[in-house]
Amino acid sequence: MTLSYCLTDKRIVMRNKIVLWGTNAADERILVALELQIDDNQVLIYTFPEAVATEEFYQQMMDEWRSDKGEVAFPEGHETITRELSITEGLLPDEIKVERGDLIQRAQTEWHFVVLSSKLSKAYRSELKDLEDKLAGLKDYDKELWANLKGFWSKVQQQIRDRTLLREHADEIRDRTNKAFEELKGMRSKMDDAFRESSKENMARFGEMMEDIEGRIQDNKQLNRIFEELKRVQKEIRDIAFTKEHRNKLWQRIDKAFKDVKEKRFGERSSGGNTPLQRITSRYNGLLTAIEKMERSIKRDEDDLAFQARKIDRTDGQLEAQIRQAKIQMIEQRVTSKREKYEDMLRTKAQLEAKIEKEKKREEQQAARKAAESQAKEKIAADIRDQQSASTEEAEKLTTAAQAINEQKGGSKNEEEEPVKEEEASTATEDSASAETQEEASEPSTGETLLGAIGTTLGESLEDVVDTVRAVADVVSQKIDEKVDEIKSDIEEIIKDEEE
Repeated sequence: MTLSYCLTDKRIVMRNKIVLWGTNAADERILVALELQIDDNQVLIYTFPEAVATEEFYQQMMDEWRSDKGEVAFPEGHETITRELSITEGLLPDEIKVERGDLIQRAQTEWHFVVLSSKLSKAYRSELKDLEDKLAGLKDYDKELWANLKGFWSKVQQQIRDRTLLREHADEIRDRTNKAFEELKGMRSKMDDAFRESSKENMARFGEMMEDIEGRIQDNKQLNRIFEELKRVQKEIRDIAFTKEHRNKLWQRIDKAFKDVKEKRFGERSSGGNTPLQRITSRYNGLLTAIEKMERSIKRDEDDLAFQARKIDRTDGQLEAQIRQAKIQMIEQRVTSKREKYEDMLRTKAQLEAKIEKEKKREEQQAARKAAESQAKEKIAADIRDQQSASTEEAEKLTTAAQAINEQKGGSKNEEEEPVKEEEASTATEDSASAETQEEASEPSTGETLLGAIGTTLGESLEDVVDTVRAVADVVSQKIDEKVDEIKSDIEEIIKDEEE
């Protein structure tokens, strides 16, 4: 039998049989074979004199016996020694010395771990056997057994992670546990199928009931009775098994039926499309009506009680007195019950009044918030329009100035060209021709200067327009930021007031 366990990330194979050379007390060479008996916590030591331990026998011991590949017949003349496995005492007797003492020392440590691990796995296998026996006796899925099996496997996994179980033992326990889980899963699957079938049947039964109720709602008949019937159905389905999908669908149908009944009885305002304040106010008004009816009912009972009290004082027979006394007790109980309901109505009335005040305050705050936001938006839009209007007027002024400059340039050219033409027509002397030449030479300089001035003026005008647009954008951005801050401040104050 070959045992193995994982001490590191790699799988280490350890043998429970060792073969090596040594010497006996007479210092004679002998072949020593050790075999671990796990269940008995013992080690069997076989010694073979060199005379019988031939090369062929040695190879059989190394290749077949040590690896559990087959049985090897021991020759006559060998000795067998049995020793208890202990962590403190050596595996071999003192008279036997071996060439590889380190191998013996390592085997002693490892075999001790193997024995302890085997005992632990034996305990786990026994616990798993109990769970398997319970599973064999089951007819239907058991949640408790599933939980116990999960807890058991959790313990085994921890031992595997801590490397206190041999790999072979862990694999065996895992395979058996997986098989048990699969059997329980099969039972649970059958139970789920039965549960879904039962839910389907219940859904069909209640579906027929809802179809009948929905039809009567459409006919607008006996709405009060239908309302009470819906309440009964709603209460009944709480204790009936449904799948999540079926339960949600049924709840949705019941909820819709309730809303349809309320809408038929009280109009569209009961369907939830109004504001919370309107709903609370409507409930409050209905409560006031009920309170008035209760007060009148109590008053009638009290008058009846006073009448019976007067009658009992003037009764002649004992039987009549007993009857009137019984009636007085009945009326008193009825009055007591009504007064309790009346006090509960008054408490509800006070609660609704507080809610109404709270909702009014909330709606006022919401209206103030919306008004502030609207005012801020209007102010920002007005600022933008003012800035756009100012920039438009500035642009018109610049355009007018540019046109005036252009007109001035045209007039200057005409005035300068006329003297030149008169001088060209007179052509009297060389001096006048020279003067004409000088004047003609000076004209381009004047024209260039005027064009440069116009270009400079137009450039500055365009820069002013750009600067104006940028200034407008800055102002608008600043105004938006200021208004946003104001809105935030208003909202914070409103929230603070609500919390107070």
